[in-house]
Amino acid sequence: MESTSDNQGKVVLVVGAGDAIGSAIATRFAQEGYTVCMARRNGDRLAPLVEELSQQGLTAYAFTCDARKEDELIGLFEHVESSIGALEVVVFNIGANVPMKIVDTDSRKFFKIWEMACFSGFLTGREAAKRMLARGQGTIIFTGATASLRGAAGFGAFASAKAGLRAMAQSLAKEMGPKNIHVAHVVIDAPVDTAWIMENVPEASELKANDGLVVPAHLAENYLMLHNQPRDAWTFELDIRPWSESW
Repeated sequence: MESTSDNQGKVVLVVGAGDAIGSAIATRFAQEGYTVCMARRNGDRLAPLVEELSQQGLTAYAFTCDARKEDELIGLFEHVESSIGALEVVVFNIGANVPMKIVDTDSRKFFKIWEMACFSGFLTGREAAKRMLARGQGTIIFTGATASLRGAAGFGAFASAKAGLRAMAQSLAKEMGPKNIHVAHVVIDAPVDTAWIMENVPEASELKANDGLVVPAHLAENYLMLHNQPRDAWTFELDIRPWSESW
């Protein structure tokens, strides 16, 4: 694809490119002229989005990768960097929001949630930082949640994983900032307009009608903004919620 954009040749990787937030982030960067790489455990489900972006003259690639598996994730980074281009932005967007009372949570489930929401974030951040350090620039953004800041009844495993991710991201930001690499953490403190929310939250339709759900496309604007921030005014943590959300 030929492009006159100043961003020609810049590459973005979204790890955890789900149907809502991750896809919206990828789409927004693609619209800015970036080459977008998207990864999820079932990468074939990204084919319609790749086709949609291609029809708009935009460049996108889809990959199947289980980010909990170190070898797979390292292989993904190596393939993107060697075959597509140097990564300018990496977004970690794996959720694992599984409601479960602590007394009902067995060790296998707890560990799996931690692997998905925390350990895979560590692997993603580490691999991104290694490559960006060699170039002395880049942006790494982690998606957080209300659970990143406080635990709630029924969400012990999820909260522990998200709080761990946030702490890791803080440490990475303090290590990478002086190296000219921007690390940010986005706290989504509200329900997002997704198919799951619409199907499982009784008041979702009313919330949506009154701008009470976070729209993925609007959320994606903030990720692009974070990447474009001048380095004398970098944000580490950005919390996002609708006007009507109680906090």
